Amino acid sequence: MAYNHKQIMVDTKSRLTSGHRMCAGCGAPAVARMILRAVKPEDHVVVSNATGCMEVSTFLYPYTAWTDSFIHTAFENAAATLSGVEAAYKSMKATGKLPEDKDTKFIAFGGDGGTYDIGLQSLSGAMERGHDMVYVCYDNGAYMNTGIQRSSATPKFADTTTTPAGKVVPGKMQSRKDLTKIMVGHHLPYVAQTLALNNFKDLYEKAEKAIYTKGACFLNVMAPCPRGWGYNTEDLMRN
Repeated sequence: MAYNHKQIMVDTKSRLTSGHRMCAGCGAPAVARMILRAVKPEDHVVVSNATGCMEVSTFLYPYTAWTDSFIHTAFENAAATLSGVEAAYKSMKATGKLPEDKDTKFIAFGGDGGTYDIGLQSLSGAMERGHDMVYVCYDNGAYMNTGIQRSSATPKFADTTTTPAGKVVPGKMQSRKDLTKIMVGHHLPYVAQTLALNNFKDLYEKAEKAIYTKGACFLNVMAPCPRGWGYNTEDLMRN
């Protein structure tokens, strides 16, 4: 079926509800919502979320903004945690503890700090083993949750609190890591990246393909941050 934004927004429920505590103008919730809208209504989702802005703002015990099963895991092991859950579900289906006709999708979310840097080892392991899951990096280009420090996803010459741009040093001096290319090197069945907020069609179609492609898939999605990028909150959805 051809992509129809209005129909998708009306006919599919939001699996990340309103009332979360993400900053006004943050790109990450919009990205997560559209990715989860690509899941068929009858399918269940297990979300694994690395520590970071999204986790601390959407799941404050005993409250949650997620309508599906949700696991808060550490910075370094979101992919490892979800790969274990995927293996457990597969085992329970094989032993008759879960119905064969019940489809569960496994989706991990992590920022660039928990993906490019701290979580790279467990991400690489889960992808190499070929677990039937999708890892989504919402990439805002720095450690925004802890004070806008540089990460390996920070572009060259960018101004952060640990790479301040000035007369002597013009910001970060190292080039940005090409994580998507690294994931391609794992020979995955599907890898994609996008800047989604001015093209939800692209994000939705790539998310749908990743979610319904068998095996380990990776999505790298640029998610703007008003604090780190210095734009007005109302400018998020402006082209």
